[in-house]
Amino acid sequence: MKQSIYIVTLLISTLLLTPSVFAASSEVTWTDYKSYRDINEGNEGRKQFRERTFKSIEKHFAKLAATLPADQILKIDVTDVDLAGDTLAGGINRTRIIKHMYSPRMNFSYQLLDANGTVMQSEDVVVKDMSFMSGSNLKYRNESLGYEKKMLDDWFEKTFKELIISK
Repeated sequence: MKQSIYIVTLLISTLLLTPSVFAASSEVTWTDYKSYRDINEGNEGRKQFRERTFKSIEKHFAKLAATLPADQILKIDVTDVDLAGDTLAGGINRTRIIKHMYSPRMNFSYQLLDANGTVMQSEDVVVKDMSFMSGSNLKYRNESLGYEKKMLDDWFEKTFKELIISK
């Protein structure tokens, strides 16, 4: 009996892990980040904020790429970032204020490569979400960079809709 439970648990674990093992991967490059429009940190240290922001966006691209067919690589070269909101000085404290007029925007180029390294799809992209505060269904409402993640989700689903294999 114990052996059958162990085998069933092992099979279920294998099935749950299989999609991520055989999913596409992503590589993100941050070109000339010092010239980005808005990557201001507010009260957090500049380097710490930038690294945390970049890591979060890289993880999000990896999550999106994992829905593409196996052995593909999504290469992203980010050339500009304008985060939702704006960092305004208020005495000693600098705070990011989110308003309709400060919409998120990101410029990047991408290449989708197959297993042999052949470019399947590529484009220079400017994504922005002018109505980022209008939607009532923000699935990232409790996460940092939620508006930017939603904007990237919309771009990804529109760009790769024929290739997406799972959600």
